[in-house]
Amino acid sequence: MSSDFFTALENINADYQVWREWKLANYPKSLDSLRIKIANPFALTDDEREKIGRCMQLANLVVYRMDPVRYSDKEAIRALGQQLGLVSMDGNLCADGDGITSLQVRDDGIQRGYIPYSNKPLNWHTDGYYNAEEQQVRAIMMHCVSPAAVGGTNQYLDPEIVYILLRDKNPDWISALMQKDAMTIPPNAEGGEEIRGERSGPVFSVDTEGNLHMRYTARTRSIVWKKDPALQQALDFIGDLFRSDSAYLHTHTLVAGEGIISNNVLHNRSAFQDDPAAPRLLYRARFFQRVQSAPNGLIRNAGELKNALVE
Repeated sequence: MSSDFFTALENINADYQVWREWKLANYPKSLDSLRIKIANPFALTDDEREKIGRCMQLANLVVYRMDPVRYSDKEAIRALGQQLGLVSMDGNLCADGDGITSLQVRDDGIQRGYIPYSNKPLNWHTDGYYNAEEQQVRAIMMHCVSPAAVGGTNQYLDPEIVYILLRDKNPDWISALMQKDAMTIPPNAEGGEEIRGERSGPVFSVDTEGNLHMRYTARTRSIVWKKDPALQQALDFIGDLFRSDSAYLHTHTLVAGEGIISNNVLHNRSAFQDDPAAPRLLYRARFFQRVQSAPNGLIRNAGELKNALVE
């Protein structure tokens, strides 16, 4: 190989190390660093927009709060997203007619039988992990209209942190997770009719903008993992991380008027009990774009380094 190849490889690795050190040094120790109060979701101020962008760089997550009486409808959520570049919505199977999903306990209709519409715990996942490659969910918003009486707590984990920790432990795990057939989701059928065909794809991928993207579910049903020792070791590592007391895991229970905006970070939900007079209701919107923020330009290099090492 030419000396130019090794020079480029050294530069890529140096850039990755710079980004890695910055990410770990600046990662928020608590959610307090990721909180923002929004005065008017229809007209973000420059300061609010800047704070949201900063949170996205730090952890790909922001927890916002706005007036729960004045701004509790879907139009406020849609307007907030549009100002952050979130315009193309994933109209998933159980979404409402306007594309925004009402997450609440349902024992009838198409939602019946799906865990997000029950009060059962929801395991670790990224949204839309079963989507086609060209329809990946890059960002999500979840807004709390009414919390549960007890429970309904979420945990969050930035995929970029997971990438770093995996790569630090064993770079081969990253290669295994980036295989195009690492995970396969079987077809989804209702009443003998196929709603969605089989989907295969990588866990980690890098988009054309250089952003890292993660598809993942901790479910043991409705998913087939490639039989690969390195891949299984990586999955075991991720599972251990979820069960740990790592400072990278953030826990929060949304109250009325609060919500999260994220670049589809890993998250879960505990079981909950409803108040019959005011059952839990969250609005969820999924988007094909990421939240607009100043790019760091270094995750792309992480992907390029991986390619240079395995090709």
